[in-house]
Amino acid sequence: MRFMIMHIDLDAFFVSVEQVINPELKGKPVVVGGKPDRRGVVAAASYEARAYGLHSGMPLVTASRLCPRAIFIEGSFRRYRDVSRRFMAILADFSPYLEPMGLDEAYLDVSGFESLHGSLRQMALKIKQRVKDELGINASVGIASVKVVAKVASDLSKPDGLLEVPPGEERGFLEPLPVKRLPGIGKKNEQILSGLGIGTIGQLAALPIGVLKSRFGAYGELLHRHANGIDDRPVAPPGQARSISRETTFARDTRNATLLTATLRYLGERVGSDLRRRGKQAKCVTLKLRYADFTTITRQQTLDRPTGTDQSIFDTGSKLLAKELSREKQPVRLIGIGVSRLVETAHQPDMLDPSAQRLARINDVIDRIRNRYGFTAIQTGRTLRLKDIFPEDDNGYTLHTPGLSR
Repeated sequence: MRFMIMHIDLDAFFVSVEQVINPELKGKPVVVGGKPDRRGVVAAASYEARAYGLHSGMPLVTASRLCPRAIFIEGSFRRYRDVSRRFMAILADFSPYLEPMGLDEAYLDVSGFESLHGSLRQMALKIKQRVKDELGINASVGIASVKVVAKVASDLSKPDGLLEVPPGEERGFLEPLPVKRLPGIGKKNEQILSGLGIGTIGQLAALPIGVLKSRFGAYGELLHRHANGIDDRPVAPPGQARSISRETTFARDTRNATLLTATLRYLGERVGSDLRRRGKQAKCVTLKLRYADFTTITRQQTLDRPTGTDQSIFDTGSKLLAKELSREKQPVRLIGIGVSRLVETAHQPDMLDPSAQRLARINDVIDRIRNRYGFTAIQTGRTLRLKDIFPEDDNGYTLHTPGLSR
C-alpha cells in the first residue's frame, strides 16, 4: 500500500490566536514578539504586515520602520501552547499516526483513512473546518505520498489553502519551483546553489549527486533525494526531547562580563531545573552567542560524565564564554546555553565524586523550594545582579527569547 501523508500548518499561528482573543486585530498589520522599543525579533506577522516585507526573525525595530502602523504584541507562549494542544487533539481524532513539528504544524499519516471520509481531500476539508470551528484559526494542508512534498504543498497553499499532489507526480510538482521552496534550503545554501547555476528544484534534481556531496557532504545526498521527490521518512510519534536550552536577547548589546556571566548562570539554572524535572542528565553543554552584527556562533563541550547539576552546566558554559570573549571583541546581542545527549539519571550517585553528590543534594533542596515558592525565591549571588535588569514574577525573571518570553 502506498503511504499518503498530510502536512497541516496553522496560518500565522501566534497572530491568529491574538485575533481570536481580540477580533479588532483582524485585517490589520499585527506583529507578535514584543515592543519595538525593546530588543527582540518578530515571532509572527499577520499577512497584512507581511505585505510590508515583515517576516519571522526580523528585528522588531526594523519591522517598526518598515511598517509604522503595525500593532506590536508581547504574546503569551502559554496561551499558544494551550491552543496547540487543542489543535493536536483535533488531528489525533482523524488519525493516530501524528507527528507534531512544533506548536502549529504536524504531519499526519492518512493512508487508508480516505474510506472513512470519501476521499483524502474531503478528509482534509473536514480537518480544516474543525480547526476553524473550534479554534477560530485557518489551516493550510498539503497532501502527498512523502513528507517533503506534503510540506512544500502546504506552504504553497497558504493562506487557508489545500493542495494535493497525486502519487507519481512528486518530481513534476517540485521541478519548476525555486530552490528556496525546498525545506532546509536557507539563504546560505541558496547562494551556494546559485553559484552553481541552480535556481529551480528541477535543476537541483538534475545535478550529479557527486557535485552536491562535494559541496554539502552527506547533506548533499539528502538534498538530491528531496529534490527528486524521494523521502522515505515515516510519520513518527513525538519522542523524548533530545536537548534543552534557554536564551535571551539583551536590551542593548553588551560586553559587560558580569552581566553576561550572571545571565548565563540564570539560563543554566533554568536548563538544569528542566533537566532534573525530566529525570535526565546531559553529556554535552552548548553555548550560543549572537553578536551585534547578527553573526551567531555555538560552542560545545562534551563532559567526562553525565551531569544534571546547575553548577556543572554553568562551569562548562562559563569557560566556553570566557574563551569566546577573548577571541571576539564585538558586543553580544544574545546569549544562550543548552544541554544535549540526554541520558536517564543514575539512581546511584557517583560514589567516587563526593562533590557531585553534594551538588546533587543542593539542587534537590533548591528545586523543592522553587517548586513551592517560585523560581526566584532562592538565587545565587550572580543571578541577584539581574534583579534590576529583568522584570520578575513567581515564575522567575522574564527574559526575551528571539521570539517570545517563556
